[in-house]
Amino acid sequence: MIRVLLVDDHPVVRAGYARFLEQEGDISVVAEASCATSGYIAYLQYQPDVTISDISMPTVGGLELLRKIKQRDAKAKVLMCSMYDGRNLVRSALEGGAIGFVTKNSPPENLVTGVKSAHNGQRYLSDDLSINQFEQATDDEADRIAQLTLRELEIWRLLAQGCTASECAERLNISLKTVANNQTQIKEKLAVNNTAALVHMAQRHQLINQYISLS
Repeated sequence: MIRVLLVDDHPVVRAGYARFLEQEGDISVVAEASCATSGYIAYLQYQPDVTISDISMPTVGGLELLRKIKQRDAKAKVLMCSMYDGRNLVRSALEGGAIGFVTKNSPPENLVTGVKSAHNGQRYLSDDLSINQFEQATDDEADRIAQLTLRELEIWRLLAQGCTASECAERLNISLKTVANNQTQIKEKLAVNNTAALVHMAQRHQLINQYISLS
């Protein structure tokens, strides 16, 4: 039996995933979580064979959850899901230790295949993605994004959603100084000078919902 942890902020999505996965007979959803923080606690408690996590969640995102889980257990099998399929987003997740990536636009059967592949230690991408596109040479902007760590990507996502440095520190449970240092590194690596440029680049590369606006 493959023991699975589901992390997604939408209860309907979790319910749909759980129902579909458990129909297989050899997959059991042992725990669910609505955010990265509770997802990490559930991971520690249940030690699932495979963790399925959405990338874009309202507070701490799936990339930060991935970073924490892999920091805790380098052999952990984390399958990322997202409604976005931007090349840099997928590549960052894979390079950060995700064993696979399934888009929410792909057939639901892809999720089952992804879980079974992950359990067997095999990398998996849903049918609408091609591993070739992540191995090809990239443009300058994509290369700069590839230099970011998972922690920097998560801080960038929060900043692009309109969070202040203090809110980033609180959500990620890190110091304000750490956020400030990372923010400087992000701007230097991405070669941008202001927050507006960070937001626009995040939207172009589908790191955040493109309909989110700063207030």
